[in-house]
Amino acid sequence: MDLFEKDNQKKTKTGFNILSTDSTDGHGGYGTGVIDLNNVSPIIVNTENDEAFVDMGALHARSAVEKRIKFTPNREDSPNGKLYWLVWVSVNNKGAKPFYAGVTACEMVIDMETRRGYKSLPEHVNRMDKSLKGHIIVDHMDEKSKKILGDFLKSHNEDMWKHSELKLRQELLGEEQ
Repeated sequence: MDLFEKDNQKKTKTGFNILSTDSTDGHGGYGTGVIDLNNVSPIIVNTENDEAFVDMGALHARSAVEKRIKFTPNREDSPNGKLYWLVWVSVNNKGAKPFYAGVTACEMVIDMETRRGYKSLPEHVNRMDKSLKGHIIVDHMDEKSKKILGDFLKSHNEDMWKHSELKLRQELLGEEQ
């Protein structure tokens, strides 16, 4: 056997399988237990610019504000940083009506000048999981950030906002019904 002859060697394909259907349909084979991220969206809340926007890059820790930033678990490493919130928003259906099922927020502090930032990666992963499970965790956000997020979700789809839990609407915008 000639190890340098490439024509005789079998080529193995490596790649990722994209699973967009239910991976737990009963067969118990490949893909069972895979988390389906089709119904979760990361939203970045920038309190300094009074804006919120969807940034799918955040699913892989590569949002527009995270790029080219070296993160550490120490808040002291970015004393002049700006506060951003990464909010995981999961959508589900009540009958045929979609609603915001899980909304969880994680803070990030980013200093663009020094390209340093603070975030807790375990917190980000755990909060994404909580969002997928339908939890609402926004009570640690400041009032301005809550309002920006609430206004964004409401303006994005008012019907989804109306069908969402009262707890979410109360915590973000102080709605009574």
